[in-house]
Amino acid sequence: MKLYKIATVQYVNASVEDCWDFFSSPKNLQTITLDNMNFTIKDFDDKRMYHGQIITYTLRPLLGIKISWVTEITACKENEYFIDVQRFGPYKLWHHKHFFERTSDGGTKMTDIVHYALPLGILGRLMNKLIVRNKLKTIFDFRYNKIEELFNSKSQPKIIQINAEQKSI
Repeated sequence: MKLYKIATVQYVNASVEDCWDFFSSPKNLQTITLDNMNFTIKDFDDKRMYHGQIITYTLRPLLGIKISWVTEITACKENEYFIDVQRFGPYKLWHHKHFFERTSDGGTKMTDIVHYALPLGILGRLMNKLIVRNKLKTIFDFRYNKIEELFNSKSQPKIIQINAEQKSI
């Protein structure tokens, strides 16, 4: 199995508590997802994120093909981090860590680390090279820009670094 990694860092002009308030609500996933993916939450218990929470949704990431995805929040510490793991969906493995750290100026450093693997062996590796890697970059670029718009547009952005790396490990 080939394992891939994406890591992004973004600085925002908001407190850790404000960031947590936004990102710990599954309802806000749609806000930071590309419109053309037709992201729709199908089921969750309408609560803030917590360990063991299950979220089901559908989306159309490629060629308008509808897929179902089920994630579970496998770890959660308020105002610090949460981890979502795909239980059912298109990936052989999807493990997404979200970290929130207070900065010296009262803002927040947000770090996302995704490890993923595709099914189908060599065909999956080829699909990653030709399609999936670029699609994920587009998704994370959109998310970055949307967060900029939501949190940093009222004053000078505090973007010090963004590291959108993707590599095989």
